Amino acid sequence: MSERPLLLITGIAEGLGAATAREFAEAGYDVLGIARSDRATRAVAGEVAQRGGLYTHVTCDVTHPADLAAALGPHADRVSVLVHNAQRLLISPFEQVWRVNCLGAFAAAQLVVPHMAARRSGAVILSGATAGLRGGAKFSAFASAKFAVRGLAQALAREYGPRGVHVAHVVLDGLIDAAQSDRRFGPASSPRMDAAAIAQAYLQLATQHPSAWTQELDLRPYSERF
Repeated sequence: MSERPLLLITGIAEGLGAATAREFAEAGYDVLGIARSDRATRAVAGEVAQRGGLYTHVTCDVTHPADLAAALGPHADRVSVLVHNAQRLLISPFEQVWRVNCLGAFAAAQLVVPHMAARRSGAVILSGATAGLRGGAKFSAFASAKFAVRGLAQALAREYGPRGVHVAHVVLDGLIDAAQSDRRFGPASSPRMDAAAIAQAYLQLATQHPSAWTQELDLRPYSERF
């Protein structure tokens, strides 16, 4: 068995998920990716291998906790860092948006955080959004789910921080420069967030000294109004 620490990424795909896998593999991690499809598996596995790591992919829907528990069972006690990146940016259906964004985060954390607490080390990074700070018209489903993710991060931090687990919520205030953004919103008309730069911030969070932990971090492109 590899002695490298293990990074778990939910909702892994091209863009931020793949960039996070590369960044952590470069820093000495193996990577476990979870997604509903395996379309990014070959590319991510190759990039992780180039950096000396091992990539394992699990095809699973995080909105079904029992399926997630079965899929993560062999790996849960080895996870050093959890990055919950699964999300659905949709106006509806309400329940499915909430299940992916919030229930998925809760279910994944429930499986790995107790092991981290037993070791008194580990990190949980929950990818948030501007919608987790202020709700916009026609985005009640997404905003309420992201508000819930933010609350989950705060509660987990207060419960498990004293037990050695660093929990951080990251507000991604802007569009990520990735193929998914182009497909949904068209070509960029203003600067977008660089996935590799976000991944670097995630690695910094995961390796922070416990005397100076960040609980919430907001990231945005220099041109974004706030």
